[in-house]
Amino acid sequence: MSKSTNITWHESGITKQERRQQNGHHSFVLWFTGLSGSGKSTVANAVAKALYEKSIRNYVLDGDNIRFGLNKNLGFSAEDRTENIRRIGEVSKLFVDSGQVVLTAFISPFKEDRAQVRDLLEEDEFIEVYVECPLEECEKRDPKGLYKKARNGEIRDFTGIDSPYEAPDQPELTVNTNDHTVERCVEIIVEYLTSRNLI
Repeated sequence: MSKSTNITWHESGITKQERRQQNGHHSFVLWFTGLSGSGKSTVANAVAKALYEKSIRNYVLDGDNIRFGLNKNLGFSAEDRTENIRRIGEVSKLFVDSGQVVLTAFISPFKEDRAQVRDLLEEDEFIEVYVECPLEECEKRDPKGLYKKARNGEIRDFTGIDSPYEAPDQPELTVNTNDHTVERCVEIIVEYLTSRNLI
Protein backbone atom coordinates (compact mmCIF):
# COMPACT_ATOMS: atom_id res chain seq x y z
CA MET A 1 0.00 0.00 0.00
CA SER A 2 1.32 3.43 -0.95
CA LYS A 3 2.41 5.77 1.84
CA SER A 4 2.37 8.78 -0.48
CA THR A 5 -0.48 11.23 -0.05
CA ASN A 6 -1.60 14.41 -1.79
CA ILE A 7 -0.13 13.35 -5.14
CA THR A 8 -1.58 13.48 -8.64
CA TRP A 9 -0.41 11.54 -11.71
CA HIS A 10 0.89 13.95 -14.35
CA GLU A 11 0.44 12.77 -17.93
CA SER A 12 3.42 13.16 -20.25
CA GLY A 13 3.07 15.45 -23.25
CA ILE A 14 4.77 12.79 -25.39
CA THR A 15 3.21 9.35 -25.63
CA LYS A 16 4.98 6.01 -25.44
CA GLN A 17 3.94 5.32 -29.02
CA GLU A 18 5.44 8.62 -30.20
CA ARG A 19 8.73 7.78 -28.48
CA ARG A 20 8.72 4.36 -30.14
CA GLN A 21 8.12 5.95 -33.51
CA GLN A 22 11.03 8.33 -32.97
CA ASN A 23 13.31 5.46 -31.94
CA GLY A 24 12.10 3.24 -34.77
CA HIS A 25 11.38 0.16 -32.67
CA HIS A 26 9.14 -1.36 -30.02
CA SER A 27 10.01 -0.98 -26.32
CA PHE A 28 9.96 -3.84 -23.85
CA VAL A 29 11.71 -5.58 -20.95
CA LEU A 30 13.97 -8.58 -21.37
CA TRP A 31 13.88 -9.99 -17.85
CA PHE A 32 16.83 -12.34 -17.30
CA THR A 33 16.33 -14.60 -14.27
CA GLY A 34 18.46 -17.46 -12.99
CA LEU A 35 20.86 -18.58 -10.30
CA SER A 36 23.95 -16.62 -9.34
CA GLY A 37 26.68 -17.61 -11.78
CA SER A 38 24.25 -18.78 -14.46
CA GLY A 39 25.40 -16.06 -16.84
CA LYS A 40 22.54 -13.56 -16.67
CA SER A 41 24.68 -10.42 -16.79
CA THR A 42 27.03 -11.86 -19.41
CA VAL A 43 24.19 -12.82 -21.75
CA ALA A 44 22.23 -9.62 -21.10
CA ASN A 45 25.22 -7.45 -21.95
CA ALA A 46 25.98 -9.48 -25.06
CA VAL A 47 22.38 -9.10 -26.22
CA ALA A 48 22.57 -5.37 -25.45
CA LYS A 49 25.59 -5.06 -27.72
CA ALA A 50 23.83 -6.97 -30.50
CA LEU A 51 20.81 -4.66 -30.19
CA TYR A 52 23.04 -1.58 -30.14
CA GLU A 53 24.63 -2.71 -33.39
CA LYS A 54 21.11 -2.81 -34.86
CA SER A 55 20.55 0.80 -33.67
CA ILE A 56 18.07 -0.32 -31.01
CA ARG A 57 18.18 1.93 -27.96
CA ASN A 58 18.67 -0.18 -24.85
CA TYR A 59 20.03 -0.20 -21.33
CA VAL A 60 21.09 -2.99 -18.95
CA LEU A 61 20.01 -2.92 -15.31
CA ASP A 62 22.31 -5.27 -13.39
CA GLY A 63 21.46 -6.68 -9.96
CA ASP A 64 24.73 -5.80 -8.24
CA ASN A 65 24.99 -2.37 -9.87
CA ILE A 66 21.49 -1.38 -8.75
CA ARG A 67 22.38 -2.31 -5.16
CA PHE A 68 25.19 0.25 -5.24
CA GLY A 69 22.65 3.04 -5.70
CA LEU A 70 18.86 2.80 -5.96
CA ASN A 71 18.61 -0.26 -3.73
CA LYS A 72 21.65 0.14 -1.49
CA ASN A 73 19.40 0.19 1.59
CA LEU A 74 18.09 -3.33 0.91
CA GLY A 75 19.45 -6.61 2.21
CA PHE A 76 18.68 -10.16 1.08
CA SER A 77 15.75 -11.16 3.27
CA ALA A 78 12.63 -12.35 1.42
CA GLU A 79 10.99 -8.98 2.08
CA ASP A 80 13.98 -7.01 0.80
CA ARG A 81 14.28 -9.23 -2.27
CA THR A 82 10.62 -8.52 -3.05
CA GLU A 83 11.12 -4.77 -2.63
CA ASN A 84 14.28 -4.95 -4.76
CA ILE A 85 12.32 -6.48 -7.64
CA ARG A 86 9.35 -4.13 -7.16
CA ARG A 87 11.61 -1.11 -7.58
CA ILE A 88 13.33 -2.60 -10.62
CA GLY A 89 9.92 -3.31 -12.12
CA GLU A 90 8.90 0.32 -11.74
CA VAL A 91 12.21 1.56 -13.21
CA SER A 92 11.84 -0.89 -16.10
CA LYS A 93 8.35 0.43 -16.79
CA LEU A 94 9.81 3.94 -17.10
CA PHE A 95 12.35 2.71 -19.66
CA VAL A 96 9.56 1.06 -21.66
CA ASP A 97 7.55 4.27 -21.51
CA SER A 98 10.60 6.14 -22.85
CA GLY A 99 10.55 3.90 -25.92
CA GLN A 100 13.66 1.88 -25.06
CA VAL A 101 14.49 -1.76 -24.53
CA VAL A 102 15.59 -2.53 -20.97
CA LEU A 103 17.49 -5.70 -20.12
CA THR A 104 17.37 -6.67 -16.45
CA ALA A 105 19.79 -9.19 -14.96
CA PHE A 106 18.52 -10.18 -11.51
CA ILE A 107 18.30 -13.53 -9.75
CA SER A 108 14.69 -12.56 -8.92
CA PRO A 109 14.11 -15.95 -7.26
CA PHE A 110 10.39 -15.73 -6.54
CA LYS A 111 7.68 -16.38 -9.16
CA GLU A 112 5.25 -14.03 -7.46
CA ASP A 113 7.68 -11.09 -7.64
CA ARG A 114 8.34 -11.66 -11.34
CA ALA A 115 4.59 -11.96 -11.96
CA GLN A 116 4.03 -8.59 -10.29
CA VAL A 117 6.52 -6.97 -12.66
CA ARG A 118 4.79 -8.62 -15.61
CA ASP A 119 1.49 -7.17 -14.40
CA LEU A 120 2.97 -3.64 -14.49
CA LEU A 121 3.45 -3.91 -18.24
CA GLU A 122 1.39 -4.61 -21.31
CA GLU A 123 1.25 -8.09 -22.81
CA ASP A 124 4.01 -7.59 -25.38
CA GLU A 125 6.28 -5.60 -23.06
CA PHE A 126 7.59 -8.30 -20.69
CA ILE A 127 9.76 -11.13 -21.97
CA GLU A 128 10.98 -13.51 -19.29
CA VAL A 129 14.30 -15.13 -20.17
CA TYR A 130 15.21 -18.05 -17.97
CA VAL A 131 18.99 -18.41 -17.92
CA GLU A 132 19.12 -22.07 -17.04
CA CYS A 133 22.23 -23.64 -15.57
CA PRO A 134 22.59 -26.50 -13.05
CA LEU A 135 23.44 -25.44 -9.51
CA GLU A 136 26.53 -27.67 -9.63
CA GLU A 137 27.87 -25.78 -12.65
CA CYS A 138 27.06 -22.38 -11.10
CA GLU A 139 29.00 -23.46 -8.01
CA LYS A 140 31.95 -24.53 -10.15
CA ARG A 141 31.99 -21.14 -11.86
CA ASP A 142 31.37 -19.17 -8.65
CA PRO A 143 32.70 -15.95 -10.28
CA LYS A 144 32.26 -13.88 -7.12
CA GLY A 145 33.16 -16.57 -4.58
CA LEU A 146 29.66 -16.34 -3.11
CA TYR A 147 28.78 -20.03 -3.17
CA LYS A 148 31.93 -20.85 -1.23
CA LYS A 149 31.03 -18.23 1.38
CA ALA A 150 27.45 -19.54 1.54
CA ARG A 151 28.63 -23.11 2.01
CA ASN A 152 30.95 -21.90 4.80
CA GLY A 153 28.06 -20.13 6.53
CA GLU A 154 29.50 -16.67 5.86
CA ILE A 155 26.45 -15.63 3.80
CA ARG A 156 22.90 -16.32 4.94
CA ASP A 157 19.79 -16.65 2.72
CA PHE A 158 21.82 -17.36 -0.41
CA THR A 159 19.69 -18.43 -3.35
CA GLY A 160 20.13 -22.08 -4.26
CA ILE A 161 21.82 -22.93 -0.95
CA ASP A 162 19.60 -21.91 1.97
CA SER A 163 17.06 -19.79 0.10
CA PRO A 164 14.91 -21.16 -2.73
CA TYR A 165 15.00 -20.34 -6.43
CA GLU A 166 11.65 -20.78 -8.16
CA ALA A 167 12.33 -21.44 -11.84
CA PRO A 168 9.81 -19.98 -14.31
CA ASP A 169 6.99 -22.31 -15.37
CA GLN A 170 6.39 -20.75 -18.79
CA PRO A 171 9.10 -18.24 -19.67
CA GLU A 172 9.00 -16.71 -23.12
CA LEU A 173 12.56 -17.94 -23.61
CA THR A 174 14.98 -20.39 -21.99
CA VAL A 175 18.69 -20.29 -22.74
CA ASN A 176 20.93 -22.92 -21.20
CA THR A 177 24.42 -21.58 -20.60
CA ASN A 178 25.70 -25.02 -19.71
CA ASP A 179 24.82 -26.34 -23.17
CA HIS A 180 25.23 -23.22 -25.30
CA THR A 181 27.87 -20.55 -25.78
CA VAL A 182 27.07 -16.94 -25.00
CA GLU A 183 27.02 -16.27 -28.76
CA ARG A 184 24.42 -18.97 -29.32
CA CYS A 185 22.28 -17.65 -26.46
CA VAL A 186 22.36 -14.21 -28.09
CA GLU A 187 21.33 -15.72 -31.43
CA ILE A 188 18.37 -17.51 -29.81
CA ILE A 189 17.16 -14.31 -28.16
CA VAL A 190 17.64 -12.08 -31.21
CA GLU A 191 15.90 -14.66 -33.43
CA TYR A 192 12.94 -14.71 -31.04
CA LEU A 193 12.67 -10.91 -30.92
CA THR A 194 12.86 -10.74 -34.72
CA SER A 195 10.20 -13.44 -35.14
CA ARG A 196 7.88 -11.47 -32.84
CA ASN A 197 8.52 -8.24 -34.79
CA LEU A 198 9.80 -6.62 -31.61
CA ILE A 199 13.00 -5.50 -33.31
